Amino acid sequence: GHLDPSSHQRVLMKTGLILLIIGHLNFITAVLVHGTVLRFVVNPRDAISLQYAVANGASVLSALLTISCGIAVLMLSRYLAPPALKWLVFTLSTSSCLSCLSCLLGMAISIGLTLGSQGRALLAPCSLTNVALAPVSRECPFDPTRVYSSTVCLWAVSLLLHFLEVIFSIRCLLLAIDLLRL
Repeated sequence: GHLDPSSHQRVLMKTGLILLIIGHLNFITAVLVHGTVLRFVVNPRDAISLQYAVANGASVLSALLTISCGIAVLMLSRYLAPPALKWLVFTLSTSSCLSCLSCLLGMAISIGLTLGSQGRALLAPCSLTNVALAPVSRECPFDPTRVYSSTVCLWAVSLLLHFLEVIFSIRCLLLAIDLLRL
């Protein structure tokens, strides 16, 4: 059934705050991956590293879309009357859900490619013969000993956050549908 206006306001506020928090966490995670690893690894001629960059860039954009959706939902929780705001939340939540689903797939592929290649694409900029023996050298622009595990862990966190974004974007979409009486 339909909720009364005060119930809508509480549910919308909680959902908006959750979307804001999850979006910010995902944004920070994606920026950390890019700043610590991918800026050294991305090579336009290498398909795997290019896929990493595209998936990570899409993750950043998806997080920004989720943050925007959370802000719109918080505004809607305060002002339930304007139909334009309801349609904005409907549009943003649909877009956020679809972008998070695509990022979920992209992150899963990135993790699979990394585990399958045992991190060779991540360690490609390092021209070391034995990475474990020389953690930092002039030939490597970053510390290669922790790149593989750190990147995979951050991608796993991002995967979880995208999953949560999908769930709460769908919840937000259902609330917007209820408010629009579609």
